[in-house]
Amino acid sequence: MKIAVNTRLLLKDRLEGIGQFTFENLRRITRAHPEHHFYFLFDRQFDESFVFNDNVTPLVAHPQARHPYLWYLFFEYGVPLKLRKINPDLFLSTDGWIPTRLDIPVVNVIHDLNFLHHPEFVPPVVRRYYERFFPKFAQRATQLASVSEYSRQDIVRSFHVAPEKVNVVFSGNNPAYKPLTEEQQNQVRRKYTDGCDYFLFVGLIHKRKNLDNIFKAFDIFKDRHSTATKLVVVGDKKWWAGEIENTYLQMRHREDVLILGRQPLEVVCELTASTIAMVYTSLFEGFGLPIVDSFNAHVPIITSNVTAMPEIAGDAAILVDPNNPGQLADAMCNLQQDMVLRDALIEKGIARKDLFTWDRTADLLWKTIEKAMP
Repeated sequence: MKIAVNTRLLLKDRLEGIGQFTFENLRRITRAHPEHHFYFLFDRQFDESFVFNDNVTPLVAHPQARHPYLWYLFFEYGVPLKLRKINPDLFLSTDGWIPTRLDIPVVNVIHDLNFLHHPEFVPPVVRRYYERFFPKFAQRATQLASVSEYSRQDIVRSFHVAPEKVNVVFSGNNPAYKPLTEEQQNQVRRKYTDGCDYFLFVGLIHKRKNLDNIFKAFDIFKDRHSTATKLVVVGDKKWWAGEIENTYLQMRHREDVLILGRQPLEVVCELTASTIAMVYTSLFEGFGLPIVDSFNAHVPIITSNVTAMPEIAGDAAILVDPNNPGQLADAMCNLQQDMVLRDALIEKGIARKDLFTWDRTADLLWKTIEKAMP
């Protein structure tokens, strides 16, 4: 069977959450199923490292999909033009976007519907595109997949699709995240925080990630405790200007905040494994990869009690109201002081991490594909 795949988010050294999902699953699926041939459709020159096996043929469709108008041209004209030459039996997309006029089975992965619940976080032209096309993307698909039960129910409710059409495949943790010895942790702290303990935020610096409330909570925490503890922030500062920056500039303890920007994976792994706790209190998530990566690194997590985060964290995290900085500060205080609590959360995370592996995700995604096969 010939399977065409939307791989536009496979970008060398720029794999964000959905790009990582695409990479991990396609790498496993193509190697596990040599009986099928896969045609990877990129929107720009691809890196050869993404050609995972002999049964993969990479192709470039045009134009580059960098803007809503170009998304439309890419999926409604560029991709179908390539598909007419391939004549595939099935189309797979791992990022939610599909051509809307295909006459073959389609499997589409929609990770979340953030734009419906927080339209204020999305530029108007992008929001209008999402609102117009994502219902079509959901309804046109033969089978849908999503990464949490929360997102599955949200898709069913919001887009009026049959519940049996939407499959939960989860995401996986990254095995690069591993625990460090006490001496290794001390070395990391000496390197980045002058030997001080720290809380860690990892993620895109965007309003949805709630960094302004994390800054407010850290100020409250520092007011309560005369401690040298730091807050380390790792992430692309693309949306830094505005409310996030203003809150940072008004902090009473700004000198104890280290903003490192985007960092290589090996740096993020060592910072994660050496923190007091991962602070991941987004306003909305369809999954939350830093939660399961923290399980692997054997560190506690503070996360939000909304959307998919309680489902993914289970009992292995402190859950807080993301709009309540005081509640988040309480969680920081507890984890700073209570080693019994920290150890208990770590043990629960270790027990939970095997629920979220890429091998399991790839297997569940392939079962979804099989449901759609002609």
